[in-house]
Amino acid sequence: MVQDLVTGAWQSVVFGIAGICLMAVGFVVVDLLTPGRLRELIWHQRSSNAALLLAANQLGIALIVFTAIFTSYEDFGKGLASTVIFGILGIGLMALAFLALDWLTPGRLGEMIAEIEPHPAAKVTAATHFGAALIVCACIA
Repeated sequence: MVQDLVTGAWQSVVFGIAGICLMAVGFVVVDLLTPGRLRELIWHQRSSNAALLLAANQLGIALIVFTAIFTSYEDFGKGLASTVIFGILGIGLMALAFLALDWLTPGRLGEMIAEIEPHPAAKVTAATHFGAALIVCACIA
């Protein structure tokens, strides 16, 4: 019984680290897709557009990680590999969704997201990111 608790706790730490690393990668990808630096845009300039996009991205990645862990193989190694693979796939699909939306809409989407004044494109882009994450979650289950 104690062994099961220790094993479960250890696996939670490893899955947690994997999830945090995937969320960090997601941050970097959103930072690359938008002009300027997210740290500056969100924390100093207080861009609600950039914050909304990053929040949708981070929640989407967390949901993918949650789904991958929840449906995980009984084998810890396979479950961890599945979590990382689906997490990376989700980040890639969210970036692809951003680029597709940018191509389909007028102007440069990244520039609209970087604006300080609220822009409706931020809501659409956030929904697109989260929608891409939900698609990945459905594929996992």
